Amino acid sequence: MGTNPRVRPKRMAEKLRYIRESLGLTQDELLRKLDIEGLATQSKISEFESGKREPSFIILLRYARVAGVCMDTLVDDKLELPAKLPAKAKHS
Repeated sequence: MGTNPRVRPKRMAEKLRYIRESLGLTQDELLRKLDIEGLATQSKISEFESGKREPSFIILLRYARVAGVCMDTLVDDKLELPAKLPAKAKHS
């Protein structure tokens, strides 16, 4: 059996940048808000926002919670982020 490369979301980087900018945070402030100082650095946030690197599931979950959206909104290119963040999450 051949190995298929993993399909990467094309819009995740722009969504992650949009979340930070909508919340009016710098990359360093976002690190603290996400409480991921031990998991990432400001340069990794920059790489997430430029599409050079993808965040782990744990970091994506923290982004989703801070933004008030479900994780699938971050990874599904067909889904849009709400215009106003943080949103009222439809999950618990």
